[in-house]
Amino acid sequence: MCELFGLSSKKDIYLNEYLKTFYSHSDIHCNGWGMVLFDKEPFHITKEPVKASDSEYLKSIMGKDIITSSCIAHIRQATIGEISDDNTHPFVMYDKTGRRWVFMHNGSIFESDVLKHYQYIQKGSTDSERIFLYIIDEINKLYASKGENTDADRFELIDRIIKEVVLPDNKVNLMIFDGEYLYVHKNEEKTLHKKDVGGGVLISTQALDDEPWEEFPQNQLIVYCKGDIVYRGEKHNNTYVQDDERMKLLFLAYSGL
Repeated sequence: MCELFGLSSKKDIYLNEYLKTFYSHSDIHCNGWGMVLFDKEPFHITKEPVKASDSEYLKSIMGKDIITSSCIAHIRQATIGEISDDNTHPFVMYDKTGRRWVFMHNGSIFESDVLKHYQYIQKGSTDSERIFLYIIDEINKLYASKGENTDADRFELIDRIIKEVVLPDNKVNLMIFDGEYLYVHKNEEKTLHKKDVGGGVLISTQALDDEPWEEFPQNQLIVYCKGDIVYRGEKHNNTYVQDDERMKLLFLAYSGL
């Protein structure tokens, strides 16, 4: 699969050691890497469809101090979609209000009626991109009907979409940033963890140091602003359980074998 990393904080945090450990997992998750630092506008998405530990570009970034209050990062282990720029996370899109959204996903979609349409219009070939396209379409529909999108509108809409996409048995671990808020969700046990840091929270697929990390809440959208929780979605019951045979069939279906 993939691994996710996120930071939401009131003040700047030194991230080099955390990111060094995170990207060291690319020996397994070797099909691409990405990172976004959000405290400078316009924020810049840095990503490559190469193994993170082999990237000279990433080495040059990590050779400088990374001190920030808001960041997400991703390493990819491809299950659906070839290794390419278009399939490398994070993905970015603008909605019709001009808001810039960033999305990354760890999981697999075995079946979803609401996402089928997007396989014909997406740039790449990942199920992750299809989720993101659906989110942006629904955001735009909401804007067209109301003439505005409030914070509460966006929170409730993302919560509703996640509950749609996790059915029937899909893994939907994700992080989304909308320019103000960090949205986080997981529905597989022990696949996302969090640690409080001064004035904020670090979130990662695996613990990144020897200090205590807690398991991230299960089956519930959590939205952060500057390290504080500003929204908790209603919990659902669609826990994903790994099934190696289903994963093999999914891989064969998308590879055309």
